[in-house]
Amino acid sequence: MSTNQADLDRIQSTVANSLHAHWRLFLTEGIVLFVLGILAIVVPPIATIAVEVLVGWLLLMSGIVGLIATLRMRSAPGFWWSLLSAVLGIVAGIVMLRWPLSGALSLTLILTVFLTLEGVISILYALEHKRELSGRWVMMLFSGVVDLFLAGIIFAGLPGTAAWAIGLLIGINLVFGGSALIAMALHARNAAPAGGS
Repeated sequence: MSTNQADLDRIQSTVANSLHAHWRLFLTEGIVLFVLGILAIVVPPIATIAVEVLVGWLLLMSGIVGLIATLRMRSAPGFWWSLLSAVLGIVAGIVMLRWPLSGALSLTLILTVFLTLEGVISILYALEHKRELSGRWVMMLFSGVVDLFLAGIIFAGLPGTAAWAIGLLIGINLVFGGSALIAMALHARNAAPAGGS
């Protein structure tokens, strides 16, 4: 048991020393993410199109790789399904790259469905916790209500919300992620290396 604790202590010490030694890199990454997040929030349609183009390229490349692999294994079971899947990826990628705003509408619909399901599940989870007298149920309930509220706003404004919803949410995510990295970097800068000064 003490060997496991010694190993754990050594790993924690190594991580702390690494964070302390490289805090400037984490700070730089945090600032870049924060600035990109602010830009995405200020101009969400551009961020939405950037996400759309990225997804389009991913679908196109995965379709091409899938097509090459499928054609090399013609005798494998499920050849036609694999071929259809590869062609579908290529077509979807081309459509998303050629007409990014139509793809943004599809992604926004998926996001709306996800937020709706996540909201309902969070509310049911919160009510289950309330029954068990857990003190965390109020925040879970609030989170579920916020998810449903966001889904409602996005859905009510379709197709207009497709131009900004994804970009805005990506921006918010980048701001919070960047802020967390900045806080971690500043903490690591001030922390003494483990096992040292």
